Amino acid sequence: MRDRLGLAIAAGCLALAIAPPARGDDTIKRPGDHPQYVVELEPHGDLGLGFRYGGAGIGVGFRASIVIVKNGFIPKLNNSVAVSFGGDFLHYGGCYFSNVDCNANYLFFPVALQWNFFVAQHWSVFGEPGIVPFYGFYDDYCNVTFNGKNRVCSDPSHFSVTPGFYVGGRYHFNENVALTMRIGYPTFSVGVSFM
Repeated sequence: MRDRLGLAIAAGCLALAIAPPARGDDTIKRPGDHPQYVVELEPHGDLGLGFRYGGAGIGVGFRASIVIVKNGFIPKLNNSVAVSFGGDFLHYGGCYFSNVDCNANYLFFPVALQWNFFVAQHWSVFGEPGIVPFYGFYDDYCNVTFNGKNRVCSDPSHFSVTPGFYVGGRYHFNENVALTMRIGYPTFSVGVSFM
Protein backbone atom coordinates (compact mmCIF):
# COMPACT_ATOMS: atom_id res chain seq x y z
CA MET A 1 0.00 0.00 0.00
CA ARG A 2 2.78 2.44 0.94
CA ASP A 3 4.68 1.58 -2.25
CA ARG A 4 1.59 2.34 -4.36
CA LEU A 5 1.01 5.63 -2.55
CA GLY A 6 4.65 6.61 -3.03
CA LEU A 7 4.52 5.74 -6.74
CA ALA A 8 1.27 7.69 -7.18
CA ILE A 9 2.75 10.76 -5.49
CA ALA A 10 5.96 10.52 -7.55
CA ALA A 11 3.96 10.13 -10.80
CA GLY A 12 1.85 13.18 -9.92
CA CYS A 13 4.93 15.28 -9.21
CA LEU A 14 6.57 14.14 -12.44
CA ALA A 15 3.43 15.10 -14.37
CA LEU A 16 3.50 18.54 -12.76
CA ALA A 17 7.21 18.88 -13.49
CA ILE A 18 6.81 18.23 -17.21
CA ALA A 19 3.47 20.01 -17.66
CA PRO A 20 3.62 22.93 -20.08
CA PRO A 21 3.70 26.41 -18.52
CA ALA A 22 0.59 28.58 -18.46
CA ARG A 23 -0.21 30.29 -21.76
CA GLY A 24 1.38 33.68 -22.14
CA ASP A 25 4.39 32.87 -19.93
CA ASP A 26 7.32 31.80 -22.08
CA THR A 27 9.95 31.83 -19.30
CA ILE A 28 11.01 28.26 -20.18
CA LYS A 29 11.97 29.46 -23.70
CA ARG A 30 14.28 32.24 -22.46
CA PRO A 31 17.65 30.68 -21.50
CA GLY A 32 19.32 32.48 -18.60
CA ASP A 33 16.12 34.26 -17.48
CA HIS A 34 16.25 32.90 -13.93
CA PRO A 35 17.65 33.99 -10.56
CA GLN A 36 21.43 34.37 -10.91
CA TYR A 37 22.80 32.61 -7.84
CA VAL A 38 25.88 30.54 -7.10
CA VAL A 39 24.69 28.75 -3.94
CA GLU A 40 21.20 27.79 -2.77
CA LEU A 41 20.79 27.11 0.98
CA GLU A 42 17.68 25.18 2.04
CA PRO A 43 16.63 24.26 5.60
CA HIS A 44 13.63 21.90 5.51
CA GLY A 45 11.35 19.50 7.34
CA ASP A 46 11.49 15.81 6.34
CA LEU A 47 9.12 12.86 6.08
CA GLY A 48 10.28 9.30 5.36
CA LEU A 49 7.92 6.41 4.64
CA GLY A 50 8.99 2.80 5.13
CA PHE A 51 12.74 3.21 4.71
CA ARG A 52 14.21 -0.10 5.94
CA TYR A 53 12.31 0.28 9.20
CA GLY A 54 8.64 0.26 10.14
CA GLY A 55 6.53 3.34 10.51
CA ALA A 56 6.96 6.84 9.23
CA GLY A 57 9.99 8.95 9.95
CA ILE A 58 9.90 12.66 10.69
CA GLY A 59 12.80 15.03 11.04
CA VAL A 60 14.74 18.02 9.80
CA GLY A 61 17.49 18.60 7.30
CA PHE A 62 19.53 20.99 5.25
CA ARG A 63 20.61 21.14 1.59
CA ALA A 64 23.19 23.25 -0.19
CA SER A 65 23.24 23.35 -3.98
CA ILE A 66 26.13 24.83 -5.94
CA VAL A 67 25.43 25.86 -9.54
CA ILE A 68 27.95 24.31 -11.94
CA VAL A 69 26.25 25.17 -15.28
CA LYS A 70 24.29 28.46 -15.36
CA ASN A 71 22.69 27.73 -18.75
CA GLY A 72 22.09 23.98 -18.59
CA PHE A 73 22.36 21.00 -20.88
CA ILE A 74 19.59 22.14 -23.26
CA PRO A 75 20.71 25.48 -24.77
CA LYS A 76 17.23 26.48 -26.04
CA LEU A 77 15.53 26.08 -22.65
CA ASN A 78 15.79 28.04 -19.40
CA ASN A 79 17.64 25.48 -17.29
CA SER A 80 20.63 25.18 -14.97
CA VAL A 81 22.60 22.39 -13.30
CA ALA A 82 23.84 22.21 -9.71
CA VAL A 83 25.47 19.74 -7.34
CA SER A 84 23.25 19.30 -4.28
CA PHE A 85 24.37 17.85 -0.94
CA GLY A 86 23.26 17.96 2.66
CA GLY A 87 22.20 16.13 5.78
CA ASP A 88 18.91 14.90 7.28
CA PHE A 89 17.98 13.45 10.67
CA LEU A 90 14.82 11.31 10.84
CA HIS A 91 13.21 9.46 13.75
CA TYR A 92 11.22 6.30 12.83
CA GLY A 93 8.68 4.59 15.08
CA GLY A 94 7.76 0.90 14.92
CA CYS A 95 9.47 -2.26 13.65
CA TYR A 96 8.88 -4.52 10.67
CA PHE A 97 9.85 -7.80 12.31
CA SER A 98 8.84 -7.41 15.94
CA ASN A 99 5.73 -7.25 18.11
CA VAL A 100 7.35 -4.80 20.51
CA ASP A 101 7.43 -1.06 20.13
CA CYS A 102 10.91 0.04 19.16
CA ASN A 103 12.23 3.04 17.31
CA ALA A 104 15.26 3.97 15.25
CA ASN A 105 16.98 7.11 14.01
CA TYR A 106 18.66 7.67 10.67
CA LEU A 107 21.20 10.16 9.43
CA PHE A 108 21.07 10.68 5.65
CA PHE A 109 23.75 12.46 3.60
CA PRO A 110 22.30 12.94 0.07
CA VAL A 111 24.52 13.93 -2.85
CA ALA A 112 22.79 14.57 -6.18
CA LEU A 113 22.99 16.24 -9.56
CA GLN A 114 20.18 18.83 -9.60
CA TRP A 115 18.79 19.74 -13.02
CA ASN A 116 16.57 22.84 -12.79
CA PHE A 117 13.98 24.04 -15.31
CA PHE A 118 12.55 27.54 -14.89
CA VAL A 119 9.09 26.99 -16.34
CA ALA A 120 7.26 30.20 -15.39
CA GLN A 121 7.97 33.57 -13.81
CA HIS A 122 7.57 32.25 -10.24
CA TRP A 123 7.97 28.49 -10.76
CA SER A 124 10.90 26.14 -11.28
CA VAL A 125 11.03 22.34 -11.21
CA PHE A 126 13.95 19.97 -10.82
CA GLY A 127 15.08 16.35 -10.88
CA GLU A 128 17.82 15.01 -8.60
CA PRO A 129 19.41 11.60 -9.25
CA GLY A 130 22.15 10.70 -6.79
CA ILE A 131 23.31 8.58 -3.88
CA VAL A 132 22.43 8.71 -0.19
CA PRO A 133 24.95 7.42 2.36
CA PHE A 134 23.13 6.75 5.65
CA TYR A 135 23.64 5.52 9.19
CA GLY A 136 20.88 4.02 11.37
CA PHE A 137 20.87 3.54 15.14
CA TYR A 138 18.42 2.34 17.82
CA ASP A 139 16.74 4.32 20.52
CA ASP A 140 18.32 3.29 23.85
CA TYR A 141 15.45 1.17 25.15
CA CYS A 142 15.64 -1.33 22.27
CA ASN A 143 18.68 -2.87 23.99
CA VAL A 144 17.02 -3.62 27.35
CA THR A 145 15.11 -6.60 28.80
CA PHE A 146 11.29 -6.47 28.92
CA ASN A 147 9.26 -9.12 30.85
CA GLY A 148 12.31 -11.37 31.05
CA LYS A 149 13.02 -11.22 27.32
CA ASN A 150 15.35 -9.04 25.32
CA ARG A 151 13.58 -6.56 23.11
CA VAL A 152 14.00 -7.58 19.49
CA CYS A 153 14.21 -4.78 16.97
CA SER A 154 15.06 -5.06 13.31
CA ASP A 155 18.63 -3.89 12.95
CA PRO A 156 19.16 -0.36 11.60
CA SER A 157 22.58 0.00 13.24
CA HIS A 158 24.83 0.16 10.25
CA PHE A 159 26.32 2.42 7.61
CA SER A 160 25.33 1.89 3.99
CA VAL A 161 24.56 3.69 0.74
CA THR A 162 21.32 3.67 -1.23
CA PRO A 163 20.38 5.23 -4.57
CA GLY A 164 18.41 8.44 -4.26
CA PHE A 165 16.04 10.12 -6.68
CA TYR A 166 13.94 13.21 -6.13
CA VAL A 167 11.65 15.47 -8.14
CA GLY A 168 10.52 18.81 -6.85
CA GLY A 169 9.50 22.33 -7.44
CA ARG A 170 9.97 25.83 -6.12
CA TYR A 171 7.63 28.75 -5.85
CA HIS A 172 9.89 31.83 -6.09
CA PHE A 173 8.64 34.67 -3.90
CA ASN A 174 11.39 36.84 -5.35
CA GLU A 175 14.93 36.49 -6.76
CA ASN A 176 16.35 35.38 -3.40
CA VAL A 177 13.68 33.32 -1.56
CA ALA A 178 11.58 30.34 -2.65
CA LEU A 179 9.34 27.68 -1.11
CA THR A 180 10.86 24.31 -2.07
CA MET A 181 9.03 20.96 -2.15
CA ARG A 182 10.83 17.66 -2.86
CA ILE A 183 9.36 14.16 -3.27
CA GLY A 184 11.43 11.05 -3.72
CA TYR A 185 13.39 8.26 -2.13
CA PRO A 186 14.31 7.97 0.69
CA THR A 187 12.66 11.21 1.97
CA PHE A 188 10.10 13.91 1.20
CA SER A 189 10.81 17.50 2.24
CA VAL A 190 9.37 21.01 2.37
CA GLY A 191 11.60 23.98 3.08
CA VAL A 192 12.66 27.50 2.21
CA SER A 193 15.47 28.18 -0.27
CA PHE A 194 17.75 31.17 0.04
CA MET A 195 19.64 32.04 -3.15
